[in-house]
Amino acid sequence: MSNKKKITIIIGGGIAAYKSLEIIRFLQNENFEIIPILTKSASNFVTSLSISALSRNKVYSDLFDLNDESEMGHIQLSRVSELILVAPATANLMSKFANGIADDLATTLVLATNKKVLLAPSMNVRMWNHGATISNIKKLKKYGFQFIGPNSGEMACGEFGLGRMAEPIEIKKQVLNSFKNNNLANKKILITSGPTIERIDPVRFISNDSSGLQGTSIANALIRKGARVIFVTGPSNIEKPIGAKIINVESAQEMHNAVFKNGPYNIAICAAAVSDWYVENKNDHKIKKNSLEIPNFNLKENPDILADLSKSKNRPELIIGFAAETSNLIQNAKSKLSNKGCDIIVANKIDKKSSTFGSLDNKVSIISNEKTLNWPKMSKIEIGEKLADLIENLDN
Repeated sequence: MSNKKKITIIIGGGIAAYKSLEIIRFLQNENFEIIPILTKSASNFVTSLSISALSRNKVYSDLFDLNDESEMGHIQLSRVSELILVAPATANLMSKFANGIADDLATTLVLATNKKVLLAPSMNVRMWNHGATISNIKKLKKYGFQFIGPNSGEMACGEFGLGRMAEPIEIKKQVLNSFKNNNLANKKILITSGPTIERIDPVRFISNDSSGLQGTSIANALIRKGARVIFVTGPSNIEKPIGAKIINVESAQEMHNAVFKNGPYNIAICAAAVSDWYVENKNDHKIKKNSLEIPNFNLKENPDILADLSKSKNRPELIIGFAAETSNLIQNAKSKLSNKGCDIIVANKIDKKSSTFGSLDNKVSIISNEKTLNWPKMSKIEIGEKLADLIENLDN
């Protein structure tokens, strides 16, 4: 079995498709195994024969080819490589990626993958500057896609401007950097995510509005960097990160048990919104409404996962906690940093105007003993990417 790292290259249907041959040659020389996907429109510019000869591999092109699906189905094909490179990434392909369209092998593979996707755009300058393209680029960046180029220069149509695909040597360097900076490869990272719930009776409980999107976004970003993620999550409708070990829990005590059962960890990120209290006198049967008697509940304090991790014998090298505050954000976050004994607090404010729970966006401050970083408002997916980059840099 080959020990080479695998890269899937999707060749889009533009005149720059001829450059894909040089990209394949460059990457072959760097000892990568290339798995080529040739779109139908790309076959008007380059042939399967030339791609196969250079890549020394089978060329895939048809989503409904029975032989291809029997040898390696499109889902397996989306996971087999460490990186997916789309070169050229045409306006059409980018639009489909941005809007979840899966009508051929290339678009279905990208929609199904949990790997890093690198786009090398190529199109006319007017197409690049069109509002629809700009909107799609914003979406793709929110979804975690990475870009190389485009460059400014003369185009096949004779016009000059931004939209020319990055040169093969530039793309090669970007691909190499994607692997070279992978300092989190095989690091065991804990992520707690979502809400916890504390039962009052079989049909009622105490909980919060956490969706689990932020924890999931962090997990996906770290998985793309090669980390081994242990994902301990409370009840959430968000799709779980592919490639992580998923542990579903309900209560804070169950989450605490799962965290310590599956350790030790190199890094811990406690993004879950954990209930501070549980109901000591919960009922095994549904509590019936009685106008003459209002039930009273005794609340007891739950174990503190973040604090217990910070003082544990096998303490992770880096521990990151989260703080959602309604007032005095920085002051309260710094107090939590000190009281819990963690290394970093990711803090965000909650009020009627800017409730982060259940939303797609967030505005956070990154607080450590050394400094405070105030990040602008961005999608939770972008925060996940930036936080993963921060962790990787700290691990250097």
